[in-house]
Amino acid sequence: MEIKRDILQDLEAWKNNPHRKPLVLQGARQVGKSFVLKKFGKQCFKNCVSVDFDLEPEHKAEFAKTKDPRRLIAYIAAVKGIKISPEDTLLIFDEIQECNDALNSLKYFCEQMPEQAIVCAGSLLGVALKREGASFPVGKVDFMTLFPVSFKEFLPLYNEQLSLLLQQQVETLSKQIDAIPEIIHSQLIEAYKIYLCCGGMPETVSRYLETSDWNEADKINNQILTAYTLDFSKHINNKDIPRVHKLWNTLHDNLGKEDRKFKYAVIEKGARARDYENAVEWLSLSGLVYQVFEVQTLRLPLSSCKNSSAFKLYLSDVGLLRTKFRLDPQTIMMGDRLFIEFKGLLTENYVLQSLVRQLGRDIFYWTSGNTAEIEFIIQQSQKIIPIEVKSSLSVKSKSLTEYRKKYLPELALRFSLKNVIKDYDLLNLPLYLVDYFSQFIIHK
Repeated sequence: MEIKRDILQDLEAWKNNPHRKPLVLQGARQVGKSFVLKKFGKQCFKNCVSVDFDLEPEHKAEFAKTKDPRRLIAYIAAVKGIKISPEDTLLIFDEIQECNDALNSLKYFCEQMPEQAIVCAGSLLGVALKREGASFPVGKVDFMTLFPVSFKEFLPLYNEQLSLLLQQQVETLSKQIDAIPEIIHSQLIEAYKIYLCCGGMPETVSRYLETSDWNEADKINNQILTAYTLDFSKHINNKDIPRVHKLWNTLHDNLGKEDRKFKYAVIEKGARARDYENAVEWLSLSGLVYQVFEVQTLRLPLSSCKNSSAFKLYLSDVGLLRTKFRLDPQTIMMGDRLFIEFKGLLTENYVLQSLVRQLGRDIFYWTSGNTAEIEFIIQQSQKIIPIEVKSSLSVKSKSLTEYRKKYLPELALRFSLKNVIKDYDLLNLPLYLVDYFSQFIIHK
């Protein structure tokens, strides 16, 4: 079962850009970077040649000898037994973070051989660049990030007809805000709940949709979680390994609290920021967690308001979070009981994933002392938009009411299980529309 990834359109646009530079595709491990790049090569080029610096470390020696693009092309063509022509060949450097010399060579490909289409995949690139002696060709590369499979990408595989109906509804809603027909809305809510259990790791998605077996899905997710922990030992300084493990193993304990603000004492009694700040940074740079900082006062730019000492940590994939919590998918499918018990944790994680995919990581949460809290705050152009997340049909909220009275926003967003509702400055969107939210924020 092949998942059609939206990023392929972006890759094709990059290919056709006359000012393109070597492209670095970032993303956490096992989100499908290698598959996407090879698919891109097959669709858009006559030939595709891949060098994997993790599986084929012997190639590192040649990159240590020379950075001359033509010499490197000649070497790769010889060892791979294929003619490499800039006009019709895509060159892939996989796991490029394993070879700093290959990273440096991108500068020379950009300057001396810009006609050669070259793409790189790096799961731990952000981590690698923190290593002593690491360097990067700043200004000489383009970047993209591949995230876990979105609900938008998941839906055509789950129910193609329902996906087409949703697309039609989105087109209609982008012109006029109105409720979605209830028969479509109810089916989309069920599909959303399936996705919430499954998550977006490509292998997990494929396995579940092929088997309809949650045990099989959890088996894959557990394998991925185990693979992540193996990365800790492979890529982290020995002194930091125990702390990263402790942080990773207690991450769901912090999220499971009623107040999800990250507390170092949850990791171990007496723990302080200076003990674990490197571990937090490593998990964030690796793409395994998203760090959402607190803001209390609001001004533009929003990033100037953040409280660097107060934050929440979410996982990069809601399916991995469910598996890490050992939550039974049937609990979600039977009704709202899980959402009551876990205060909408999975729903928040799901919404955040989508926001990060669309907006990047400059996403915050707002608090007003101990009296009010809004799950997410974003900046769009010159607007600050509060985003409230409700995991059920119950949408009463003192926090959003307080925020709206205090700041009088042009637009406030709420995601819930309710249908589309527009009430003055407040727009309620059903949770299955999170991937499309930017198309609606123009409506006031």
